[in-house]
Amino acid sequence: MDIATAEPTGLQETPEWGDRIAGLLSELMQTQRELLSLLSKKRELVAARDSDGLNQLHADEAKLVARLQGCCQQRQRLLDEAEGVGMPSRSLETLAGALPSESRQRLRPDIRDARRQSRLLQHQSLANWVLVQRSLLHLSQMTEIIATGGRMRPTYGKESPTAKGGTLVDQAV
Repeated sequence: MDIATAEPTGLQETPEWGDRIAGLLSELMQTQRELLSLLSKKRELVAARDSDGLNQLHADEAKLVARLQGCCQQRQRLLDEAEGVGMPSRSLETLAGALPSESRQRLRPDIRDARRQSRLLQHQSLANWVLVQRSLLHLSQMTEIIATGGRMRPTYGKESPTAKGGTLVDQAV
């Protein structure tokens, strides 16, 4: 069989596949690193109650979200193309697993690192969410203390008329 007239199969086109997967993983990991840095900075600003600093991070956060969405779209296009030529298309890992040994070995550490960073992003996001929830609970409790004048309502029994009302909010209003 003449090599020049042979029909290309998915596996014969692997250098392109390996390079495209490597490019996607590189962009994804760079975006993940920047997002981890932003989440760390955001956590510090929330803890410091720096609302101006948080507002300044909004534009950077929106750019990173757009980049992550672009990575997701690029990943989906890559997997759709792989499916179209009969290659595994369940995930980048399965697609990379169908490549020749050299490409597969080159991509394996990047896939592992991208997965690890993804988990780290999930943990950092959860930590920030918990911090914000705790802050909201604290503010809610402070508002209640201010509104009631620091007096706790009894669980049982009737309150005396003098125990009602707060320092900021008058019962008559």
